[in-house]
Amino acid sequence: QERYSDDSLLPAVILAMTPFTRFIIVFSLLRQALGLQQSPPNQILIGLSLFLAALVMQPTLQQVKTEALDPYVAGEMATGEAVTTAMEPMRLFMLSNVRRDDLATMMKIARLPRPKSLEDVPSTAIVSAFLLSELKTAFIIGVKVFLPFLMLDIVVASILLGMGMMVLPPPVISLPFKLLLFVLMDGWGLLVTSMVASIR
Repeated sequence: QERYSDDSLLPAVILAMTPFTRFIIVFSLLRQALGLQQSPPNQILIGLSLFLAALVMQPTLQQVKTEALDPYVAGEMATGEAVTTAMEPMRLFMLSNVRRDDLATMMKIARLPRPKSLEDVPSTAIVSAFLLSELKTAFIIGVKVFLPFLMLDIVVASILLGMGMMVLPPPVISLPFKLLLFVLMDGWGLLVTSMVASIR
């Protein structure tokens, strides 16, 4: 039972307390905007999102390892104390990247009194607000990614309609142009940079 709980907790931490959610949603929206069904595969997108999240979280994770994990493994710290100590850097990271209105929304949903300081905000409210903020950020970036390719689809569809070529589906014609545009503008680099730039 303890092993099952540990295996269930780690994916939840990765999903809820890191920018993994932002990365995987934006990459999925990018694939849809390009008109690709299975390329890149889900495993590639998940792996890229996981390693990008680990790269961004490296200072925080290193602090967790130094202050909580290493003393716990060495038997110098009890389980409860280790969890509390590990949560401090994670809370700081999430509070630095959470929208205040999202945090206020979660506090209102939980019917919690107005805290005197951020230290009084429960971790459950912080995690929920952080996850909501990541979803909002991912969709904002996704819209910015979608618009150029949508405009290209509209242009291609208008040209085909004007030429009377109704037999050819516009996505088939626009796909090579969208891929070419994405490669020429160094799309992967710009996309990753824009996603990471807003993370404090």
